[in-house]
Amino acid sequence: MSRGGFGGGGFNPGNIMAQVQKLQEEMAAAQEALKEEIVEASVGGGVVTVRMTGAQELVGVLIQPEVVDPDDIETLQDLLLAAFNEASQKARDLAEERMAPFTNMLNMGGLGGLLG
Repeated sequence: MSRGGFGGGGFNPGNIMAQVQKLQEEMAAAQEALKEEIVEASVGGGVVTVRMTGAQELVGVLIQPEVVDPDDIETLQDLLLAAFNEASQKARDLAEERMAPFTNMLNMGGLGGLLG
């Protein structure tokens, strides 16, 4: 009778651990690559643009002079929030897309519990 549901004598825990380690290394590399990818969001017809990495690090804000009105700071604040939120969503979507292959692998075969 086989134990653990892995079938006959061909089961080698060392092979699985090596595969898990390789998967962890590939995931770490993908996460590092996200730090280099840039997403951008522009709002208000391009008067405010926010740039951030796929790791959601803000790397740039561009504000066109015509939107800067000392008597209407609230509009500028709203535009900045909207641009930041849109860029943040794009970064999350990018990260999800880049990490999906790993997530799918981990969900297959119950390997998710092996990575903590």
